[in-house]
Amino acid sequence: MELKELFEKAVKESKELASKPGNETLLQLYALYKQATEGDINIEPPSNPFDFVSKAKHGAWSDLKGKTKDVAMKEYVALIDKLKT
Repeated sequence: MELKELFEKAVKESKELASKPGNETLLQLYALYKQATEGDINIEPPSNPFDFVSKAKHGAWSDLKGKTKDVAMKEYVALIDKLKT
């Protein structure tokens, strides 16, 4: 199976996990997904200093700057595989 197919399968499986992952893991999944699908972050940080969720998401995605889409896809697939067990 090609990497893109594995990634798409993992995205589908992420919605069917037996239990909801913790916030840190969800943030990691979000950032890896965004990096894999859009590449380096291309949006401004949230302007509302009290929008903690958006700030956390922006920071997590920003931390992956420079990581290739393929590497992000591989890491996403590996993390979903780990969460399934």
